[in-house]
Amino acid sequence: MAGLEGVEQPRQRGGATATRWVTAIEDEQAYKALAEFGDPTEAEVSLPSRPESAATARRLTHSVVVRQWGLSVQLAESAVLLVSELVGNAVRHTGARAFGLRMSRRPGLIRVEVRDPSRGLPCLLPVQPLDVSGRGLFLVDELSERWGVDLLPRGKTTWFEMRVPQRRPPQS
Repeated sequence: MAGLEGVEQPRQRGGATATRWVTAIEDEQAYKALAEFGDPTEAEVSLPSRPESAATARRLTHSVVVRQWGLSVQLAESAVLLVSELVGNAVRHTGARAFGLRMSRRPGLIRVEVRDPSRGLPCLLPVQPLDVSGRGLFLVDELSERWGVDLLPRGKTTWFEMRVPQRRPPQS
């Protein structure tokens, strides 16, 4: 259950995924977002806490997962969906001026973090079939390997990790 500092949420096997094609316009917008806001794999990217920033975070995530890390579009779409949910929570529930986005990769995993200045903890709620809201953390729980919240002196970082294929060593 979310809400405990440093507690990870175990991955439940199952899987709803979505796949779609990326247009050349979306690709160009991703490059513009990287140029304007920075690379979230090198340092935390600060984005204004506005609903339209979710689109920027999605573009950055997709670009990193597919272009930089060379992972599948299907994995990128799942990561994009989860980033959108975490960013939506940061924008809607914190009252902050900005939030941070950071991404990292290590063997077999990618990690995406959204930092905001609120110490209010997200809560994984039961979801009913006809619910029209409150599904964000449910989706994070379903599609990620694990997720959690780390409390900071001023705010929190909500993160998720996804399994990815290991990098193959170069052939000689």
